[in-house]
Amino acid sequence: MKQTNILSAAALTLLITACARPELPQQNGWQPAETVNDFSAEGRIAVKLEGKGSYANFDWTYQNQVQTININTPIGSTVGQLCQDNQGVLAVDNKGRTYEAATAQELSNRLLGFELPIQYLHIWASGKRVAGAPYQLLPDSRLQQFDWTISRTLNSNGKPKTLLLESPKLTLRLAFDNLDDHPEGNTQTQCAARK
Repeated sequence: MKQTNILSAAALTLLITACARPELPQQNGWQPAETVNDFSAEGRIAVKLEGKGSYANFDWTYQNQVQTININTPIGSTVGQLCQDNQGVLAVDNKGRTYEAATAQELSNRLLGFELPIQYLHIWASGKRVAGAPYQLLPDSRLQQFDWTISRTLNSNGKPKTLLLESPKLTLRLAFDNLDDHPEGNTQTQCAARK
């Protein structure tokens, strides 16, 4: 897999059309994220870049301020992993090659030629906005922040059903099959792929 496909597959896996369960729009006004609770999630991601789309499955954990997103094929094989911890960001491809940078912007620019908002996904998925950063709330309850327009729908239990991120170049849609906001304890404090 080419380096540029690692993050594209990750982004695409997060974006996919929502299932038939009832969806409710974001309700809380995108409050500033002072903290984000730990969670684990799985679902599908779809990515649309310059009119071309792709999709994949994902499993995602955010625990102890370590964010790990595995991008998987429909049969469950991992094709790539993105991980962010307090030391920076890592991408691991399906051949075990590791790519590292200090920030998500730097890594995605290097591998893809544009920025992916990996460092903010857990905040937006939680229905919050990045505190201390410029933003705008649109009349239809969408959030604009960092050149992205973000919308979120909730299922009947009030948990995220979809997260849609749109920019002039790229659209990402994550459809959540499951989100556990009380995952079992994990003592890991850095990316597992970090040597």
